[in-house]
Amino acid sequence: MSQEFKVEIISPDKTIYSGKSNEVILPCYEGQVTVLKDHIPLITFLRPGLIEVGKDEKFYAEDGTVEFVENNLLILSPTIQSLKNIKSAQISHMLNEAEKKISDDKISDKQKYILNYKIETLKQIN
Repeated sequence: MSQEFKVEIISPDKTIYSGKSNEVILPCYEGQVTVLKDHIPLITFLRPGLIEVGKDEKFYAEDGTVEFVENNLLILSPTIQSLKNIKSAQISHMLNEAEKKISDDKISDKQKYILNYKIETLKQIN
């Protein structure tokens, strides 16, 4: 019996990924969430981090929403990009911008929390 379930990743202007997978790892505010076939229904929010679809597909997202129901995983994010399409120079630029923002004394603790995850993930990718 197949352990695969349907996965769709959608940005506002196009479908980023559509296929099947045995496992998807998501960066959520509750922590890393691993979704397998027959997982309980789930609705949650993404924090900055890597989304891993199976062993071969990885995506970087800064935010978004996730819904898993009846073995259909839907990820909606305006900031998601396949790691295959991100150049090293772009990662360095995003990292520099995030480090500048986090050093600003006027940002909130929530913004610092989110920027810390963004910086940690970008360093991991680079």
